[in-house]
Amino acid sequence: MKLITIIGPTASGKTSFACRLAYLTGGEILSGDSRQVYRGMDIGTGKDLADYVVDGKPIPYHLIDIRNAGERYNIFEYQHDFHDAYSDIVSRGVQPILCGGSGLYIESVLKGYRLLEVPENPALRESLKDKSLAELTEILKGFKTLHNSTDVDTAKRAIRAIEIETYYAENGAKANDYEPIDSLIIGVDIDREARRRRITERLKARLDAGMVDEIRGLIDRGVAPDSLKYYGLEYKFVTQYVIGELSYSEMFSGLEIAIHQFAKRQMTWLRGMEKRGFNIHWIDYSIPDDEKCRMVMQLKF
Repeated sequence: MKLITIIGPTASGKTSFACRLAYLTGGEILSGDSRQVYRGMDIGTGKDLADYVVDGKPIPYHLIDIRNAGERYNIFEYQHDFHDAYSDIVSRGVQPILCGGSGLYIESVLKGYRLLEVPENPALRESLKDKSLAELTEILKGFKTLHNSTDVDTAKRAIRAIEIETYYAENGAKANDYEPIDSLIIGVDIDREARRRRITERLKARLDAGMVDEIRGLIDRGVAPDSLKYYGLEYKFVTQYVIGELSYSEMFSGLEIAIHQFAKRQMTWLRGMEKRGFNIHWIDYSIPDDEKCRMVMQLKF
């Protein structure tokens, strides 16, 4: 069974489309979202689990709710978990459908990135803990050219990046070594204004659905606020509101802007995949899901 991959920015309707396609093909969904792996983080990550029941039929899904909130998860682990689930689905002769908006996660499995597992280095972390972000950035530049600012957004991320580069320089390591996967890739195309409107509508709906209570409940169950902030977007801003660092209006406006910026970065990444050799068939978001599915099945079958 050839993998079908459905990609697109947040609020583009990927999940309902993928679930409808799974319903029509007897397929199963593999999540390509870096935050939906966490249990109890449902509303803020947009799991939309109701979409996984189509015409009364539950759609099997994988790589959702496989880690506890507060834990860390990375691409190395995702590759391993993805291939375990993917191999199982294919072995049963079932149609696998990968769906998500975490471009790096999706690209890592489609291209077969060779990634190394890097353990923590307490001594190195101790030696770096009092250095400024500027100093850490200069240290990291000694290892590699910084093509983007992701690794130096915060001192914590910069220290982890230095830790990884130090390990690469000093040690051999066992790598995830997977073959690239040939996939029919469908991109859900949504224009900027529609995307912005849907993001705002969805943010209001998630807040009305209890996103603040969800995050307050995670904190009450012992998940540290800093751990929730680490996940970014909803979990960063709503946690800041819950612990009194932001007012409600500050939280809403800041989060709304951050999600718009995130969606723009998603589209930049997904468009960049085409430049990196991926053939993406773009389908307009406004086309009904049944029609989208018909178009995909014509491409595939």
